[in-house]
Amino acid sequence: MSTSNNQTTINKESHKLSVKEKIGYSLGDFSANLVFQTLMTFLAFFYTDIYKIPASVATPIIFFVGLFAALLFNPIMGVIADRTDTKWGKFRPWILWTAVPFGVISILAFSTPDFSEQGKIIYAIITYTLLLIVYAANNLPYSALSGVLTSDMAERNSLSSYRFVAVMLAQFIVQVMMYPIVRKVGGGDMAVGFSNTMTFLVIIGTIFLIITFLTTKERVVPKPEQKSSVKEDLTDLMKNRPWLIMLTLTTLVFITLALKGGMYIYYFENYVSQSHLAAFLANFGFTNAEDAAAYGFSIFNAGGIIFMIIGIMFSKGLADKYGKRDVFGVNLFLSTVFLMLFYFYSPKSIGIIFITQVLHGFFYGITIPLLWAMIADVADYSEWKNNRRATAIIFSAMMVGLKLGLTFGGAFTTAILSSNGYNSDLAIQSAEAIHAIKLSISIYPAIPFLIGIGLLFFYEINKKMETQLEEELLIRRG
Repeated sequence: MSTSNNQTTINKESHKLSVKEKIGYSLGDFSANLVFQTLMTFLAFFYTDIYKIPASVATPIIFFVGLFAALLFNPIMGVIADRTDTKWGKFRPWILWTAVPFGVISILAFSTPDFSEQGKIIYAIITYTLLLIVYAANNLPYSALSGVLTSDMAERNSLSSYRFVAVMLAQFIVQVMMYPIVRKVGGGDMAVGFSNTMTFLVIIGTIFLIITFLTTKERVVPKPEQKSSVKEDLTDLMKNRPWLIMLTLTTLVFITLALKGGMYIYYFENYVSQSHLAAFLANFGFTNAEDAAAYGFSIFNAGGIIFMIIGIMFSKGLADKYGKRDVFGVNLFLSTVFLMLFYFYSPKSIGIIFITQVLHGFFYGITIPLLWAMIADVADYSEWKNNRRATAIIFSAMMVGLKLGLTFGGAFTTAILSSNGYNSDLAIQSAEAIHAIKLSISIYPAIPFLIGIGLLFFYEINKKMETQLEEELLIRRG
């Protein structure tokens, strides 16, 4: 017994990660989120208000293209990544191979060539499809990489915290700084502003992806006898209840993020009182009343993101002590309570709107690293139960859920606007459209969160099982 304990200690020491590697790995998600956050925050707005594709047409584009990428390409990419075998490992090469294509297609997706309406629709379909495909080829292996950098649970919690501070920084750039920058660099032409801004972000993102490739190392290597067929991998998945729960939970979480994230800009442009917002912003030195909605939108997001980062800092300690599942569930519930409060605020309640966003951001921030760390635990659970490790196809749950959530949330955004009479050419929207916008940043996005919280009661990997998985797998791997 003492020999096993000594071996476990040695293995855990060999799986410690340096600060350099944690930062290097986190830069990959920073890069991906410069694009992903732009999709989640601005895609619907870009199609309806910038490229002038009707909301009724933008809805099926976002929905059907997203559905294709999520259900078809993501699982295929998981199978391919698990069977990739190079001197650099299974997953790192994909980060390198896709870095430049990812950047180029991102620029094209937010460009506005002067086509007819039919040409614009075809262009949007092609570029959005290519973007989601290359995003999966880049980000699925990247996510799976976190499951093979280390098998140490505490190190995974720490890695997730580093990673999601980087995510929050990318989110800050996109949700706080991007809209005012787009307006400024475009010189009044929003299409030019989006194109120029995306080009700059893509250059940074491409460099960071290459740094991620250079600074990371795959340590959890399956033994040759653990090789499995695609059929065995899929059979294992269907019998893996924690995986099925995480797939559903991830979808629900990203439905909420895409719906409320995509609707915030409409909320500030159409619901919030511009005069009261301008007066509130004057306290912070913003005196340009014409840009009140843009700056209000940015500062609103900034408050939420800053407190999400603070929440992330509490995440590791709480997860180490109480387990990921319980900490995730409690804080997701608290964040949902503050989300629902937005429904009760009038257009003039500027101060309380901003305070509520800060509190929502703090409690949601605690959950952010845990979702991805829980998927790595599910990969361990599968290996522990079946004696076969298939990391990438396990992580495909996260990517399928993410894409489905982005698809449903984005499609809900444009569908809600279209069905309630939203017209981008109107200076003042109808009461029906404004009320729908209000519901879409409060009650509607709270529903998926609440369903997800209910699912956690059936998720069996609690703190006790986390410890059991870690110890037994370290001994097995020798």
